[in-house]
Amino acid sequence: MSAARGRAGNWRGLLLAGAVWLGASAAWGQDVVTVTGDRRGEARDAAIIPAAVIDAAAIQSVGAQHVSELLNRTAGVNINRGNGAEHLTAIRSPVLTGGAGAGSFLYLEDGVPLRAAGFANVNGLFEALTGVAGGIEVVRGPGSALHGSNALHGLINILTPDPAITPSHAELELGSFGRARASGVLARPGDGVSALLAVETQHEDGWREDAGLDRVGVLARADGTAGDVRWQWSASIITLNQETAGYVTGASAYEDRSLSRANANPEAFRDAVAMRMALRMDGEWGSGWSWSLTPYARGNEMDLLMHFLPSQALEESGHTSVGLLVSAARDFAGGRITFGSDFEQTSGFLRETQARPTIFSFVQGDHYDFDVDARVFALYAQTRWQVSESLALQVGLRAEQTRFAYDNHLAADTVGRFLRLGDRDDRYDTLTPHAGVIWRLDADHSLFGRIARGARAPQTTELYRLQAGQEIDAIEPETLDSIEAGYRLSLGDDGRLELTAFSMAKHHVFFRDADGFNVTDGRTRHHGVEAEFDYPLTQAWRIHLAGTWARHTYDFDRPVGTASEVIRKGADIDTAPRWLWDARLVWRPHAAWSGELAWSHTGAYFTDAANAHRYDGHDLLALRLRYAPSERVEFFTAVRNLLNEPYAERADFAFGNERYFPGEPRAITIGIRVAG
Repeated sequence: MSAARGRAGNWRGLLLAGAVWLGASAAWGQDVVTVTGDRRGEARDAAIIPAAVIDAAAIQSVGAQHVSELLNRTAGVNINRGNGAEHLTAIRSPVLTGGAGAGSFLYLEDGVPLRAAGFANVNGLFEALTGVAGGIEVVRGPGSALHGSNALHGLINILTPDPAITPSHAELELGSFGRARASGVLARPGDGVSALLAVETQHEDGWREDAGLDRVGVLARADGTAGDVRWQWSASIITLNQETAGYVTGASAYEDRSLSRANANPEAFRDAVAMRMALRMDGEWGSGWSWSLTPYARGNEMDLLMHFLPSQALEESGHTSVGLLVSAARDFAGGRITFGSDFEQTSGFLRETQARPTIFSFVQGDHYDFDVDARVFALYAQTRWQVSESLALQVGLRAEQTRFAYDNHLAADTVGRFLRLGDRDDRYDTLTPHAGVIWRLDADHSLFGRIARGARAPQTTELYRLQAGQEIDAIEPETLDSIEAGYRLSLGDDGRLELTAFSMAKHHVFFRDADGFNVTDGRTRHHGVEAEFDYPLTQAWRIHLAGTWARHTYDFDRPVGTASEVIRKGADIDTAPRWLWDARLVWRPHAAWSGELAWSHTGAYFTDAANAHRYDGHDLLALRLRYAPSERVEFFTAVRNLLNEPYAERADFAFGNERYFPGEPRAITIGIRVAG
């Protein structure tokens, strides 16, 4: 990463893949296999741990300009789009920021975390190659015993494309605001080794001033066998260079298009690079035993101008890791038992420097300069037992230890508002059990339920990037206890209905209040209902609905100096809409034509902790059409925000002002896809 420019040069395995896409009608009605629940694959309707599935055809048909376009089509998920590739995530949660936003969701690629547990990035999905992915799986609520720290509110697993079944192709799309998106896949299936090379690139000038984006990702994958051992090797690199636009302020400022296009922070940027490599090996031995071994390595760096603070400081951060995932499973009469161990060693760094003169308590010069060595070791066991033909149980337990060794390169004292600790070691232990059941009433009806605990170790920035008056010793791992129950109904060959109700309690919630002090003993509650409905109206028309009603509340009191941020037990957490809806009417009159009219609804939500200010929500329409004159060529177009609705991607009240990330006006793209 070069610093010459002042910068460096993120339920339903159960959620129907067929309902999310707009492409080959042959996929409708096929059974879907998920891998997130047990890393080996299981039919979605037999899964006790529900996982949403978005398949490769859906990814192709959506042609997402931002990952939120894909993930927000599933119930319980609300990705707030920021500038360029930036985003904030909500999965059965409010939209979370800071360390909570970074550490409450686990982002994976083929089951391997994109980042180390204590070094998460709130924009972590920009490091995923979603445009050429072979699929995406989403678990809402805590992960299983196989998933470690950060799988608190949920997890997202990006699946790389299988070279044996992925066709070669090239795709080009152009559109409003200087957009250009290109991707290509070169696949070579083989009897011994199958290989694939995929590239995705994205450029946009940005609809706001000085808010351009350039992003490039390259993925290589090869699969094969060596004797009785099956292996899968993959490597990828992603680079991001973007100019960043901040909030616009003032009551309903997002409705003013000229104000929304303006950028008060033209100097802001975020530049990053991420690399990773993994080798998975699978085999069998003995009577009914199978094993899996996955060594991996990763590295990333990022430079960020902190335009959202008076300091305008430059943050430089990164980490490198090596790790090993090991598991062994044995099938027995009526079930399977899995044992495993995860190990990871990480070296990370963070530097923060203010070049501009001292302003308030933001002093010129070095704020922080430290390294952190981290080690994570986990043991787990999970078993599934088929009690009878209609009843199955699953139980799992994970024990995980996280150690941090912090090395401060500056004087251990307080400078302005910045507290720099002396060198120290910290250790966090978590124990996360879960148990679930599925009861098939008959061929078309089933009930399922699960209780689980999720946990996350503190992020290194929460521990060692402190401000004056803050303390570290009271910080504990966050835990979330969850209970859920649901009903699945098969409607003919390929129609489905699924309802899920959940209730969750979160403890040791860590955040900084409006007075700038650490809150280490916060508590929140989360409960709601999620619905998925997918049904073929006729051979040419299909409807899909995904809806969520949820309430996320504080479970403690916290008086602070700023009236708008006083926390009261029972009050709604800010940026937590109670209603989220996504509906799609899919049209496919014959093989050459397909189309989709999509409606998304974000309900009203409070923008401050005291529930004194609110955003009224919004409704958006999008239209997509595809025409394939031959088997090799396909033309496509999309109109986003069809009615040109003024809206806010994110609304907030802070520092005495209403402020917004304004949503993009109507945008049109056209493209072509050519099969190899």
